[in-house]
Amino acid sequence: MARIADAKEIKELNRNWRDVYAARLVLTDLLVLVWVVFGVQILWFGLSAADLRFRGSLTELAISYTAISVTIITAWMFMLGIYGSRGYRVLGTGPQEYRKIADATVRLFGLVAIISFLFQIDFARGYILIAFPLGLIVLIFSRWIWRIWLGAQRLDGEYSSRVILVGSQASAEHLARELTRQSAAGYLVVGACIPGLNGLDSILNNKIPVFPDVDRLQESMELVGADTVVVTSSDDLSPQRLRELSWSLEPGKQHLVVAPSLTDIGGPRIHTRPVAGLPLIHVETPRYEGGRRFAKRAFDLIGGGAMLLILSPFLAVITVAIRLSTPGQVLFRQQRVGINGERFEMLKFRSMVVDAESRLETLRGLERAEGNTVMFKMKNDPRVTPIGGFLRRYSLDELPQLFNVIGGSMSLVGPRPPLEREVNEYENHVHRRFLVKPGITGLWQVSGRSNLSWADTVRLDLYYVENWSITGDLAILWRTAQAVLRREGAY
Repeated sequence: MARIADAKEIKELNRNWRDVYAARLVLTDLLVLVWVVFGVQILWFGLSAADLRFRGSLTELAISYTAISVTIITAWMFMLGIYGSRGYRVLGTGPQEYRKIADATVRLFGLVAIISFLFQIDFARGYILIAFPLGLIVLIFSRWIWRIWLGAQRLDGEYSSRVILVGSQASAEHLARELTRQSAAGYLVVGACIPGLNGLDSILNNKIPVFPDVDRLQESMELVGADTVVVTSSDDLSPQRLRELSWSLEPGKQHLVVAPSLTDIGGPRIHTRPVAGLPLIHVETPRYEGGRRFAKRAFDLIGGGAMLLILSPFLAVITVAIRLSTPGQVLFRQQRVGINGERFEMLKFRSMVVDAESRLETLRGLERAEGNTVMFKMKNDPRVTPIGGFLRRYSLDELPQLFNVIGGSMSLVGPRPPLEREVNEYENHVHRRFLVKPGITGLWQVSGRSNLSWADTVRLDLYYVENWSITGDLAILWRTAQAVLRREGAY
């Protein structure tokens, strides 16, 4: 059972990490903007003093560009603050932090343009047109570095909201597992309050203490050093009791979160709308036709064509290497199941011996830790050729699938293209993965590849199907490059 925090630990746990982290971001943002703005000023004007001159109604004024740089930096810092780019709700995961930085920068740029037009101020165009885009890029890069650091801290339980769950045992256990899996989100579950359970029982393999009395929630929070209450289900809480619970929390230091029974829903599909005091959550139904499908096809054609052009020398080298090193065809062709359950021929560089398929049944009976109940994977597969092992390690055997993308049977990003024998083992809900084209890469590949369980593979594929977007595809392609370089789960 998880250890209950003593008084000294509680004092340490209640230190406001949000303010500490925000202060560090303020300092970093300031250093970035000073470096960028003054750097651009020196680049454009040199080290000599430069003045901006403009005519007023009676006199001609001259303002030093140093003063203008200081003003722009101050205004930029102010905009980053008022747009909430350092708010703890957007830190650590998701695109909101970057989006708020971009919004603040674009609006400041627009404000400068409006002021220069209204007052006929002739700013040096190069100074303005370089400083703002460069500042935005370096700001986002610095936040990305901070995000990596924050994620590492959260793996150790630091810089996270300490959460106590309130609700039924089933919903609390489910949410505790999900929050534990996504530690980078910054929610560390330290306890649960489940009406009906007697004494300090526990859930999740005796890791989380459980308290039985909602009326003594404040006392339970103090025992485990919690600063956030997450209501996982309200079956045992009337609306009036839930309001009283929110009133009992200390403003600014203790927080209330209500978690609906929705899972694997992407942010862009969720909209809240308060009606008659009720926070209604609107969830858009996934759409797979019209402009969205056209945009994805255009993205595949442009991206796939560009990648083929850039990678063509590597394709030629790999072709020659396979031809010279092992007997058999260079390309391996295999029937897979694609969009709407249609069969297509998927291309790969051959990485196994020519009779690999006939040896498969023999290998299925061997004990192995890789793969799962549906997909066959083996870390040291004896069918893999020496050159094939190298190709698989860096996913180079997948490159011919770019021709599938150009031909329209696959997409750059999507669910894994399954074999027909795998489809025969699917449960009904798994067939939703056929609503979109299979992809060369996908969430399954960037989240563990062959190390994933079948349940996790299905969950990630269905999450992609329900929530895909062009922005999400770009993020997955970026994470794919990182996953390939790490070589984890590649066999």
